[in-house]
Amino acid sequence: MWTENIAASWLAGFTVCLSLIISIGAQNLYVLRQAVRGQHVRACVAWCVTSDAILIGLGVAGMAQLLSSQPSLALWLGWGGVLFLVGYGAFALWRMAMASDASAVVDSTQVAPRGLLGVLTTLAVITLLNPHVYLDTVVLVGSIGARQEGNLKWIFVLGAACASLVWFGLLSFAAQRMRAVFARPVAWRVLDGVTGVMMLVLAWWVWQGLPAAS
Repeated sequence: MWTENIAASWLAGFTVCLSLIISIGAQNLYVLRQAVRGQHVRACVAWCVTSDAILIGLGVAGMAQLLSSQPSLALWLGWGGVLFLVGYGAFALWRMAMASDASAVVDSTQVAPRGLLGVLTTLAVITLLNPHVYLDTVVLVGSIGARQEGNLKWIFVLGAACASLVWFGLLSFAAQRMRAVFARPVAWRVLDGVTGVMMLVLAWWVWQGLPAAS
């Protein structure tokens, strides 16, 4: 019976987390870009999995209730997210419009590699300033995990972390197999365009919800 409960909690965490992270978002697009370039891919995957596990764990431990009871905190997080998403989206669209064909080539021998610290810092900002991260991992997944009994809460968190590992591992693997596609400059323009539009749409969606949070 106890084994069945462990399996059920792990599977619940795995399926709930996987259903939420399989979407086009700032974090996924950034990992995709780094994987295509072949730069610090494992570190990016490790960061994403670890941050998901920590944020979901915080939600299970009670941060979801804290955010629900502190509307001003949620409001400030929302405004920070809006500003970040607008800036990120605008920069992606600017990159799409201004990049020359020669500079858009993805050949790793022609693209100057970024340092590990710079890559992880950017990924951390993308992760922690995106309000969807808190809505999905802390509030939604964390609240569901908090309903598990006793130590089964942490089995739920483990299942969610495994889902994150599977998704980002598959994403990076697929992206590295797509290098031939991204060897064409137009592919980078399309990716930047999709990124820019998606970020601006997310910013609008978050901004629409701010009055309710206040």
